[in-house]
Amino acid sequence: MVMQHVEGQDKGKLVLFALSTCGWCKKTRALIEDIGASYDYVYVDLEKGKEREEVVEMVKKWNPQVSFPTLVINDEKTIVGFKEDEIKEAIG
Repeated sequence: MVMQHVEGQDKGKLVLFALSTCGWCKKTRALIEDIGASYDYVYVDLEKGKEREEVVEMVKKWNPQVSFPTLVINDEKTIVGFKEDEIKEAIG
């Protein structure tokens, strides 16, 4: 699995699990970038074979429903879905 990194201000460890075709995932990425935070992301649907299985297992750890977007903050808080106010409060 290859995580993509987006440069920005250090607002903690942010990892976004997303789908390349998901409008809510795109909105979440845009919001994080508007806030100016650095983060890592992976488009789960673009992973193949064993790497996809591994990333799905990572998502399950944070979000057993495996729905997207799943944003993990500092390996302790998870925000599932596009929840603008919650995301802003957590990292803004």
